[in-house]
Amino acid sequence: MSSNPSKEPETAATEQLERFGLSTYAARTFVALASLGTGTARDVSQVSEVPRTRVYDAVDELHEWGLVDVQQSSPKEFWVISTETACRRFERDFQHRADTLRTALGELEPAEQQAEQRGVWTVNGRAAVTDRTLEFFTTAEEEIVYMTIENLLTEDLIDALSEADERGVSIKLAGVSSDVQEQIQEEIPGATMFESLWVWSDTSAGRLMMIDGRKTLVSALVNGEGASVSDPRSETAIWGEGETNSLVVVLKAIFTWQLDSAEWD
Repeated sequence: MSSNPSKEPETAATEQLERFGLSTYAARTFVALASLGTGTARDVSQVSEVPRTRVYDAVDELHEWGLVDVQQSSPKEFWVISTETACRRFERDFQHRADTLRTALGELEPAEQQAEQRGVWTVNGRAAVTDRTLEFFTTAEEEIVYMTIENLLTEDLIDALSEADERGVSIKLAGVSSDVQEQIQEEIPGATMFESLWVWSDTSAGRLMMIDGRKTLVSALVNGEGASVSDPRSETAIWGEGETNSLVVVLKAIFTWQLDSAEWD
């Protein structure tokens, strides 16, 4: 979730530091030192909401993170590392945590995925639906049929479709304007455009897709295109997998009829 750009920089920075694992006092102390460059416990306390007696504990925490250096003077003076160095430090830590999580979860996955999925699964929120769409694109082996509105056809999705095209996956797209079609044809030369059953942008529909004839997803924009991406009600989707899955059977029949009709036009 992105931070609120209207917040004061001190508040925004403190919130993000806390999300990376710093205590509240440590985060406030780091932000204070970032504005001061160097300072004593008294200096930090005067420009932050950290009691002077707690600054030392906060500095100890920051020192363990490698974010501040301490001068053994009287009184002690604290020096903060640069913004770029601090951000690289957190980026490395974040990447390490993500890699560790990926490895651990990978070892927990079943050796064989379930071949058939009964019923349908729900996904709420535009970001979550986009993540699921990207996942489906990256696992496609033969064919991607995708209908969507232009606002949902992000650069990440276009890149994923381009990579699928390079893998030899057949790409069929509908629902976008002629201008966007030209852009897609430049980035995905192998993509085929076809006409949808209705004027896609005139409905509350978000996405409709089929992967390899056995995995489908359909979504709707609950509160319109202007809804915040972080709003869980911005978009909701259902998906199913398996050749005998009811959602797959219905949408496969619709897509097959539509694509056959497009070939005869």
